[in-house]
Amino acid sequence: MVIKLFDRHSIFVCVCLLAAAIAVSMALNIENRKGGAISAVSSQAAPSAFQPNIGTASAEAQSIPEPDTAPAAASVPTEEVKAPANEMRAVWVPYMSLDMSKSDDKSEAAFQKKFDAIVSGAKNCGMNTLIVQVRPFGDALYKSAYYPWSHVVGGTQGVNPGYDPLAVMAASAHKAGMKLHAWVNPLRIQTSATPSILAQGNYYNTWKSDPSKAGWTVDCPNGKYYNPAYPQVRRLIADGAKEIAKNYDVDGIQFDDYFYPTQDASFDKSAYDAYCAGASKSGTPVGLLEWRQGNINALVSLVYSEIKTVKPNLPFGIAPQGNVQNDKNMGADVVSWCSARGYVDYICPQLYVNFENPVLPFDTAAQSWRKMVVNTNVKLYLGLAVYKSGSDADSGTWKKSNNILARQVETGRKASCDGFMFYSWDYLNTDQTKEEVQNVMKMLK
Repeated sequence: MVIKLFDRHSIFVCVCLLAAAIAVSMALNIENRKGGAISAVSSQAAPSAFQPNIGTASAEAQSIPEPDTAPAAASVPTEEVKAPANEMRAVWVPYMSLDMSKSDDKSEAAFQKKFDAIVSGAKNCGMNTLIVQVRPFGDALYKSAYYPWSHVVGGTQGVNPGYDPLAVMAASAHKAGMKLHAWVNPLRIQTSATPSILAQGNYYNTWKSDPSKAGWTVDCPNGKYYNPAYPQVRRLIADGAKEIAKNYDVDGIQFDDYFYPTQDASFDKSAYDAYCAGASKSGTPVGLLEWRQGNINALVSLVYSEIKTVKPNLPFGIAPQGNVQNDKNMGADVVSWCSARGYVDYICPQLYVNFENPVLPFDTAAQSWRKMVVNTNVKLYLGLAVYKSGSDADSGTWKKSNNILARQVETGRKASCDGFMFYSWDYLNTDQTKEEVQNVMKMLK
């Protein structure tokens, strides 16, 4: 009897244990099926930051998420690079675009009509600023106490056009809600035969006739230039910039990339020899290139300070060449301008290259300039070559795509640049550049 009861009890216990084991096993299998994908990924070691990401792709291949739990990668939108607030979108307006010298009608009304068309066209292309050349050849498209009237508006240098072109342009730009920067070529007086006649009061003529001012201006095979080695020359150029800042409602003043026109030592041999003779008495003279850079730095610093004496908040900027070595060869110490105080408020390298340039690809150049501008008070704008779009320039590489400028804008924004300047107005509306301009306009709206 006892044995029989024990056997029945044992059978009952075994049946219960077996049932429990089956239940636990089923529960574990269900859980594994639910979390199998996560286990496959988590079993992989995290890729090291110092090693290539090897093996991650295969782990992800083992982990195929169900459609209702994870979206496909292709459906994740890419983050767009937005334009920064107050982004500079400027176009250069060279003196050729303003030229009235060959027009029968040189009146203020005719000039106003010409410039109004520029304002309207530039604004329609998404521009917010005009960089207008007002001193192309040691002259002035405005009433100046230092420089003669430009042949661009008067027909012949020194002839008063009967109105003030810069005042007209500033008013027209501001009426349309645009800004205007006065573009100055600091050293150039004449190139080849342009202008064909220099006014009697042009400093080239008055200084050439004075033996005490020998060397202040220089005749080169390609033209006539001021020599920045002399303090009096630097003072003239600075006073001219100050005059614009004081008398006109401009939103900025800009120098272009024309500094020393040649590397030939004969350009300023007398001045450099005099410097060496004096410096040798107390030390060792610096080389010609470094000395020239010092002269240009003295000029730029003086211009900057003179502008600030009349309008402390008026921006002064320079648009040097995109190739830094070329800049140095011309006496332009762009590294100092980008890092030290008291030179410029903005820098705009002329990056007239595309992404396929073998010497200086655009993206590489943009990043180099971005790294160079370490003074947080200096804004970085990028100069873009509208004129090359759709052309045979650079071995035809500008014809390979119609969105090069748009990609350059995107690259500049990714590099945290402050805006762009396009060269030039005349190329914003041509058959050659039409597609490129339309595509970049989409980025500027």
